[in-house]
Amino acid sequence: MKKFITIALLSIVALVGCNAEADTEEGNVKVVTTIAQIGDIVENVGGEHVDVKSLMGPGTDPHTYKATTSDIDNLQKADVIFYNGHHLEGQMNDVFEKMRSEKPTHAVAEAIPEDMLDADPENPGIPDPHVWFDINLWKYAVDEVTKGLSDLDPDNKEYYEKQAENYKQKLDETHTYAKEQISQIPEESRVLVTAHDAFHYFGKAYGLEVMGLQGLSTESEYGLKDVQRIIDTVSERNIKAVFVESSVNERSINAVVEGAKAEGHQLKIGGELYSDAMGPADTEEGTYIGMFKHNIDTIVNALK
Repeated sequence: MKKFITIALLSIVALVGCNAEADTEEGNVKVVTTIAQIGDIVENVGGEHVDVKSLMGPGTDPHTYKATTSDIDNLQKADVIFYNGHHLEGQMNDVFEKMRSEKPTHAVAEAIPEDMLDADPENPGIPDPHVWFDINLWKYAVDEVTKGLSDLDPDNKEYYEKQAENYKQKLDETHTYAKEQISQIPEESRVLVTAHDAFHYFGKAYGLEVMGLQGLSTESEYGLKDVQRIIDTVSERNIKAVFVESSVNERSINAVVEGAKAEGHQLKIGGELYSDAMGPADTEEGTYIGMFKHNIDTIVNALK
């Protein structure tokens, strides 16, 4: 069935591609991104010269997301496409391959030097794709977007580069804020437990031990042994809180809380974190920096 859906979508791409004409009218650069984190880069770098559409909104899991016919239409109409890569959008790889032959299509996470990436423990040949949780890594994605826009629209290259520098300065300030806030958590309590392993780059950057019930992809299975492993850890180390994720079902984390309670350890849900998706548009959490600060504040308030 999955193969049939992929073939059908690629057929739609081919048909639309045959009928579509390149947009030669003067105007803003039409950009389509997958996750909103990338869309936020494009909005900050592109400013008044871009129109941005992100396919995956709040609460959307990119690991399992399948492109719709309207997504294919939006991708076909775009002047340039930016996606994460490293199999984050694993169900769309064939679509990106097709698009790459027709227009600029950039995998922003693949611009990061390989020696700076962590491998997926379950698939050593595939890097962990959740690179936006280390701000210093995410700045490579900013550079990739800046280059992509500048190559497509060289008349505004200077504008894009200036916007990018301003945005990266704000990212540096957020990085400093994160380190200062995390330092308030006692060292023995710096353990971040979530539903899946989206936060390893975050943990390395800011000094937290990260534990997830599922692997790097939410398609990974978890079982009673995984739940018990987390229960044993939080009990032995007297961890006060675990966290749910906005794009992952709460069932697994609730099982940990209930299991810990049954064994005499009071554990609470410390709050909801944004992992693979950001918050609603037109909210602070609907921006990359706002989402990042929300996560920091939620973790610190629960663990300090």
